[in-house]
Amino acid sequence: MKTRRSLLTAFGGIGAALPFVVPIARARAATGGAAPALIVSTWDFGAAANAAAFARRSAGGSLIDSVEAGAMVPEADPDNHSVGYSGYPDRDGHVTLDAVIMDDAGGVGAVAALENTMHAISVARRVMERTPHTMLVGEGATRFARDQGFKQQSLLTPEAEKAWRDWLKTADYRPEANSENRITRTPGGALDHDTIGLLMRDPTGRMAGACTTSGMAFKMRGRVGDSPQVGSGLYVEAGVGGATSTGLGEEVTRVAGSARVVASMRAGASPQQACEEVVRHIARLRGDAIRGVQVGFLALDTKGAVGAFCLLPGFTYAVTDARGSTTVLKARSLFAS
Repeated sequence: MKTRRSLLTAFGGIGAALPFVVPIARARAATGGAAPALIVSTWDFGAAANAAAFARRSAGGSLIDSVEAGAMVPEADPDNHSVGYSGYPDRDGHVTLDAVIMDDAGGVGAVAALENTMHAISVARRVMERTPHTMLVGEGATRFARDQGFKQQSLLTPEAEKAWRDWLKTADYRPEANSENRITRTPGGALDHDTIGLLMRDPTGRMAGACTTSGMAFKMRGRVGDSPQVGSGLYVEAGVGGATSTGLGEEVTRVAGSARVVASMRAGASPQQACEEVVRHIARLRGDAIRGVQVGFLALDTKGAVGAFCLLPGFTYAVTDARGSTTVLKARSLFAS
């Protein structure tokens, strides 16, 4: 496999080539010819989220019902320190949540820096359905959650608090590649960052998606990453498909990553080609600034084709077909290490 340096050198003269000229041999469907996907989500723990989404849909739920149900699973998992309950706090000791939910008819709801509320994705849905806005943040988001009947609950568990206090001894604030797929771990001074992004389609090609996170561990108070931002952490479009991202959110936000993936798909790229194009663009744009940083994208089109690609090895994703069968796969990466 080519090294990071040789690839960056090779890309120097390419410029912004159209994504759909990527050779087809390198852009095979990520499912390897398997049955069309119904649900996809980021990371190994996405398998449980997919199962919940599939069950809700099988019980007669809408696409929005289903992606919400899927996202709620990692939000309530005390062993997952990067999504929801038991998430690692910011540097001041506050657990803050970001989430977005979206359908392909333009329905959008998001919250950022939400506190003391278990299910950020459900609050985001209320923003979509019960307000004229698309995003509420901070104190306003938390107050809205209370007004909507969401109970106040501390999200800082003893394990997450201990990790934070251990981190305070050195206050070493740096990203660590692929911290996302090690759900139970001791920070050891490293910076944990993650999200779960989930995309779902129905047999007619309608789409919806959800994305939720407790954000970067020990982040600056008030930091918001890509996850709740439409077009960065998540984007779906009627007749085209959807995309979601994971990894260091600042790098996704710089390029409106998920919207860029969907735009490439609209222009004729496969989901795999589209994910590869945006990762290569980030590498060209940022150069050595992304050394050791993970960014990954996952895409699903209206017919069930899947794409996944990342900067560094280690990004995994869960794919569920119409029978409810789920497979966890490893995404291909741009760099070997």
